[in-house]
Amino acid sequence: MTSAPDATPPAEPARRRRRDPDTHRAAILEAAREAFAERGYARATIRDIARRAGVTHGLVMRHFTSKERLFLCAVPGTRDIDEVVAGDLASLPERVAGAFVARMETNAADDPFVALVRSAASDERAAIDLYTAMQRRSVAAYRTVLDGDDVDVRVDLMAAQLTGVAFNRYIVRAGPLASMTAAELTTHLSRVLRRIMFD
Repeated sequence: MTSAPDATPPAEPARRRRRDPDTHRAAILEAAREAFAERGYARATIRDIARRAGVTHGLVMRHFTSKERLFLCAVPGTRDIDEVVAGDLASLPERVAGAFVARMETNAADDPFVALVRSAASDERAAIDLYTAMQRRSVAAYRTVLDGDDVDVRVDLMAAQLTGVAFNRYIVRAGPLASMTAAELTTHLSRVLRRIMFD
């Protein structure tokens, strides 16, 4: 009597995990936008963002190196600065002011300047880290179009101006800046930024 053939099918070779950096990066950025919108900059964590994206904590850090860098890549503002800065130097103040006001009027809650103000109130370390990352990113962009030894100072002054507007109009929502139209704000802001950039 012969024994029945073994019914167990041969084991399939283990599937190799597909590496797709672009898909992973896109998933991480989408998860980061959700997490920052829901929890704010200070309370959002890399581990939560990794979980939402379906990747590991290590993979997030490999792509973005820090929470600050991930935030700047995920949200509007410094993410778009290269596009805003590129172009005719003479109209740079108007482009910067126009982009800032349009972005804030659309979705101020996710803006880096609002995140910076709120982080300063709740988490000093997070605010310092975010400010440092924003400053480094902005200086790099503006150095491509502005000359002089004091570009860092001028960028710092511009950041202070935009942070102040963000606080007055979009957080406190009081005073003349809060009551004027977006077009009026853009005009006033353009004039101030022109002085900082070129005087």
